Amino acid sequence: MQFRITGLTAAALGGAAFTPAANAQTLDLSVAIPKLTVAEYHRPYVAIWLEKEGVTPRTIAVWYDFDLKGSEGEGTKWLRDVRQWWRASGRSIAFPADGITGATRAPGTHKLNFTGGRGSMPNLTPGAYRLIVEAAREAGGREAVTLSFNWDGKTAVSASGKGAHELGAVSMTLKR
Repeated sequence: MQFRITGLTAAALGGAAFTPAANAQTLDLSVAIPKLTVAEYHRPYVAIWLEKEGVTPRTIAVWYDFDLKGSEGEGTKWLRDVRQWWRASGRSIAFPADGITGATRAPGTHKLNFTGGRGSMPNLTPGAYRLIVEAAREAGGREAVTLSFNWDGKTAVSASGKGAHELGAVSMTLKR
């Protein structure tokens, strides 16, 4: 026996079950990787994570050469060069990490969007946070940009910063 239902609205079916939560947190992030004129250029490995006092740091994205051929773990070998992140949480992650692993990115501005409670992005409770973006290049430098913000759980917040060499402008907006 088959039933065909037509003409019903999402509200009639209990719309909350079929639509994204109206109160979902979203983090919009923009990370610029500058074009460098150097003799030997390698795309940077980049780690993005959140820190809150008293809470274990949470990696929300890491870009590295996960397809690098060669001996086992060759692509992850250089993740240790993303030092602040490696010490904060990187060494405790098994790679490739589902939901956070991504390929290295070319120079340019990269837009990312995260939804609280989905994938690698936790639901944030009110408090003071730091979002850190760190980049390291083989035969290059290493740099981190830290964006500090206070989240009250309701009001949208924005923060921005700029790197000097390995990272360009980094900006974020967190809203409910």
